[in-house]
Amino acid sequence: MVVHCVTKKQALFMKAAIGKRLEATGLRLHPDKTTIVHCRDARRRGLYEPTSFDFLGYTFRPRQALSRTGAPFTAFTPAISAAALKRISREVRAWRLHLRTGHTLNDLAEAINPIVRGWMQYYGAFRRSALYPLLRRINTYLMRWARKKYKRLRGTRKLTRWWAGLCTREPGLFAHWAWVRAF
Repeated sequence: MVVHCVTKKQALFMKAAIGKRLEATGLRLHPDKTTIVHCRDARRRGLYEPTSFDFLGYTFRPRQALSRTGAPFTAFTPAISAAALKRISREVRAWRLHLRTGHTLNDLAEAINPIVRGWMQYYGAFRRSALYPLLRRINTYLMRWARKKYKRLRGTRKLTRWWAGLCTREPGLFAHWAWVRAF
């Protein structure tokens, strides 16, 4: 759970109260997962540590944002955590797309679209731009697949031309192309 408090004193009181309540039910606070974090942003200043935390696959920390008028300011916002991104990257690598030369593009799309769409819907709710490098990496693996499957695409120019044509002909083939088509 995440509990917002106005002062550090209030946060310490809430931590103790939650700890007592959990102990009454036979549970306890995990010392590594329980911390008081100073949500430093444009309104809340000060030199306190820590200033970020991970929760449900997101990292909450100060980041640059734009106000309604377009002026930049610092906001305490979530984005996909480094641990979640690493786990997802490992899974994408484990797909070994470049070795599936016996499959068609439609087969690959059918296999990965539900998974990638789920990641986009969950982690793309906040700071979708943090997912762009991962989605571009998937495109790179797909291009590697094309190079292995079609010998005529071994040259960079031919591959780039083929990729641009594919993205134009079938823009909805892969779920992540709605956000990123480049490699």
